[in-house]
Amino acid sequence: MLLLPLRVCVVCARDYSMHSFVRSSCAAVVKTSSFVLLNQCGRPVLLNAPAAATFHTSKMVQIKEGDKVPSIDLFEDSPANKVNIADLCAGKKVILFAVPGAFTPGCSKTHLPGYVDKAGDLKSSGAAEIVCVSVNDPFVMSAWGKQHNASGKVRMLADPAAAFTKALELGADLPPLGGLRSKRYSMVLEDGVVKSLNVEPDGTGLSCSLADKIKL
Repeated sequence: MLLLPLRVCVVCARDYSMHSFVRSSCAAVVKTSSFVLLNQCGRPVLLNAPAAATFHTSKMVQIKEGDKVPSIDLFEDSPANKVNIADLCAGKKVILFAVPGAFTPGCSKTHLPGYVDKAGDLKSSGAAEIVCVSVNDPFVMSAWGKQHNASGKVRMLADPAAAFTKALELGADLPPLGGLRSKRYSMVLEDGVVKSLNVEPDGTGLSCSLADKIKL
C-alpha cells in the first residue's frame, strides 16, 4: 500500500482548461476528501478529490487450478508456425508439461522420454494432446523432439520469449541456462481450464511433474 501526501499544484486562475483537466484527472484517479490548488496569487482552489490517495500494487499470481490458460502463441517446428495454446486446448483434455531446457540432462533422460513412452496410455485414458513447452527456439525444440521420437506422441512447442512462462508466473532465473527459463511442472487442462497443476518444489526436480504422476 502506498500513501501519497497532499498534492499542491500551481495553475493560472484564468486557465480554465487546465483547471478542468486537473479536476477531471483527480476524479479519475482519486476518491473523496479535498484536493488543494494554488492559483498564481497563492489562493487555494478546492476541488472534490482526496487529500491523500491510496494506491494498491498487485503482484502477479501463479496460475492455479480453476484458472483459464492464457491465449498466447507458441511455436512448433519454425517461427512461421504459431500455435495458440488457448485454441489448442479448446474443447479438449490436454496434458501440458514444461521443462527448464531442451537437451538438458534431466529433461532428456527422464522427463520427455517418460511422456513419449506413456503417450499411448495417456491418450487412451482421455488426453487428446500432450504438449511439451520450453523457453527455447522452435528449431531447438523440433530437433530435441526428433531425437526422442516424439512425433505423433508429444508436441514440442517453443516459448522463445518466455511470454507463456511469464503469463503463468512459472519462470525461474537459471543463469547457467541463459537466464529466464521455465520451472518444471505439469498440468492437465480441460477445455482450457487447469484441472490439476504439479510444480516441482525446487522448480527443477523430477518428482511430481513426471508422466507417471498424471491423473486424468
